[in-house]
Amino acid sequence: MTRILSSLSEIGADYDALLCDLWGCLHNGIAPYPAAVAALQAFRAGGGKVVLLTNAPRPHADVIAQLDRMDVPRDAWDVVVSSGDAAQDAMFAGAVGRKVWFVGADKDLNFFNIPPEWANAPAIERVPLDEAEGIVCTGPYDDLHETPEDYRGRLLLAKTRGLKLLCANPDIVVDMGDQRIYCAGALAQLYTEMGGESLYFGKPHPPIYDLARRRLAALGGPEEPRLLAIGDGIRTDVEGGLGEGIDTIFVTGGLAAEAFGTDVENPDQAALDRWLAEQQLVPQYAIGRLR
Repeated sequence: MTRILSSLSEIGADYDALLCDLWGCLHNGIAPYPAAVAALQAFRAGGGKVVLLTNAPRPHADVIAQLDRMDVPRDAWDVVVSSGDAAQDAMFAGAVGRKVWFVGADKDLNFFNIPPEWANAPAIERVPLDEAEGIVCTGPYDDLHETPEDYRGRLLLAKTRGLKLLCANPDIVVDMGDQRIYCAGALAQLYTEMGGESLYFGKPHPPIYDLARRRLAALGGPEEPRLLAIGDGIRTDVEGGLGEGIDTIFVTGGLAAEAFGTDVENPDQAALDRWLAEQQLVPQYAIGRLR
């Protein structure tokens, strides 16, 4: 049975490092959760390391800039690892060719900036769909108003041409304040359902965890640190953590909050157990909100 925690401090001393999700755990897309910030600061003050592990489709430098704009204090984390980092590596390695049809917002164009480690790689060229060798998707062009169905026709054409879709963010949806918006994962899911091939590099898939371990190792500390994953996405954060053999805290007050009772801070144990049985996943811990 999943144990419900009242705070991270109940078990924090048992772990050397956290792999903590951002959206829905540390912030809501607009502002940070003060209690979550305090929990991470306290964990670090006790000697632990905090890796912010996010399915954001942007390289980590852009994620850090966003956190700074939200006034998330730098002493709440040690390093940021994004799905954008792992997917960017795959793109420059040629996973979907050198000429790509880009599906995403202008804010994600930094995804195509050449990182130092790929300085000598052939350029990636953004081209129209009918000239593309593959697809790079960071999300809808207009995530506040569009849905995956707006792309069905174009994705059908891409599928008939045999194009692979590189998904820079496996999340299906996130909540921006009170508004739920679709992510790249929703478009990739539709493409796969249509018979196309989608490639994933963020949670719950191994590449982002491999990258997180390498960046954590660069900080120093134990050769095999005791890791604890934290997140509100059952099919990303929780499935990914458990699949990697990492103890996991499911934050119930995020995407699935309505399933666990009326008090978002205190999930109902029976409702939680029923819901997790339906998901066929059993994280070690749950918490209403990270605190």
